[in-house]
Amino acid sequence: MRPIDGGSGGAGLTRVKICGLRDTATIQAMDGLPVHEIGFMFAKSRRQVAPALAAELIAEVRKLRSRDGSAMRAVGVFVNPTMDELRETLQTAPLDVVQLHGEESPAFCEDVRRTFGTAVWKVFSVTEDHAAADDSDGPARLEAYRGCVDAFLIDTAGGGTGRTFAWHAIDRYKSAAAGMPLYVAGGLHPDNVAELLSRYSPDGVDVSSGVETDGAKDRTKIRLFAERVQGL
Repeated sequence: MRPIDGGSGGAGLTRVKICGLRDTATIQAMDGLPVHEIGFMFAKSRRQVAPALAAELIAEVRKLRSRDGSAMRAVGVFVNPTMDELRETLQTAPLDVVQLHGEESPAFCEDVRRTFGTAVWKVFSVTEDHAAADDSDGPARLEAYRGCVDAFLIDTAGGGTGRTFAWHAIDRYKSAAAGMPLYVAGGLHPDNVAELLSRYSPDGVDVSSGVETDGAKDRTKIRLFAERVQGL
C-alpha cells in the first residue's frame, strides 16, 4: 500500500475531504482550514463539473495549505469510467486522487494507478438498514482491493442522499481494510461528525450536502465541520 500522499498531518489526525466544489471563492476560503482534500464531481450529478472548469479550480487548490501546513489534494469522483474517459479528464484536470464509486474491479483500479500515477480510492456502499448492513458482503469484497488502491471510502447506498448509513457496519469495514486508510461519508454534517469520530475513529471523513445551504456550499458550515473534526 502506498501512503496517503502529502502525509497524514500528524499522528491521530483525522483527514477531512470537502466534496462537490464548483466555485473559486469557496475554495479560496478554505486556505488555512484543517481540510486535506477537495473533491470534484465528474460523474452525473447536480454538482458535476467539466474538466476545463475543474482545471481552473484545481489551480486554486494548488495554492492552498491545510492548517497543519500540508498541501491540499484534488480528488476526482467517477462512476464506472472507461480508461479513455479518465485519460481525457486527466489530460485537462491534473487530479491527485481518482475516487471510484462504481463496479470497478481490482484490476481496473490497479491499472488506473499504474497508467496515470494518481492515488486511487475505492468506494463501497452501505445500506441505511441495520439488518441488511449486517448481511452485506461489502467487507469481504473490500478485501480483494487491498494492495490495488490507496484508500477506501464507505458511503450511504445511492450516494449524495444526505442520509447516514448503519454506522455499526464501520467496524467490519475497518477490519477488512486491515490498516489501510478508511474514510466515511454519507449524511455527515457539523452536528453529528463528532459522534461518528468518538464511536468509530475513521481515518478520514467526506462531506458534501452536509456543508450546504439551499444547495450551495456554505463557508461557515465548512469551517465548523472541519474544526469539529479536529475537536477545535
